[in-house]
Amino acid sequence: MTAPLPDDRYGPSALITPANGVSIIRLIVSPVLLLMILREPSSWFAVSFWIALAVTDAVDGNLARRFGTTRSGAFLDPLADKVLVLGALFALVAANRFWVLPVALITVREVAISLYRTRLGRTGLAVPARTLAKAKTVVQELAVGAALLPLTVDHRLIANSLLWVAVTLTLVTGAQYLLDGRTAATSMSAAEA
Repeated sequence: MTAPLPDDRYGPSALITPANGVSIIRLIVSPVLLLMILREPSSWFAVSFWIALAVTDAVDGNLARRFGTTRSGAFLDPLADKVLVLGALFALVAANRFWVLPVALITVREVAISLYRTRLGRTGLAVPARTLAKAKTVVQELAVGAALLPLTVDHRLIANSLLWVAVTLTLVTGAQYLLDGRTAATSMSAAEA
């Protein structure tokens, strides 16, 4: 069975698309979640809101595949992901649910790889996310969800273990991006020669 072809209603330079709309909504409502975490770090409402926002990541990806990817979407979707995940992680550090070290490691990698991908993009190279990078995002989301879940509030080992697994995946996928970028740059240089 072949994958359906994207609907070509939106070109690569389109700004107003269904997927971008979802990403913008995620960016706008992320501060509401962060305030909820700071006020009451473990609540059913906060964890429900977190799940809804995490699920919308898959929704905007499906919309992008259906209607076509855009350059603006390639910027907005990862931005929404990082604002949501890193914001929630730092809110949980402020609420004394997570240690700062694993959150700082995740943050340094996310910022460094975002800058690296932007630099590669300016030269015309794109480094697509591997499956492991998508798994990394899911594990980060699970760690946040476990920290917010009232059932695990007295069992912080669960959330913190998930967080350290996320750190490991974050660092491994960061190395993969660097290697993939180097390979793509080498291939481009060889093709130009």
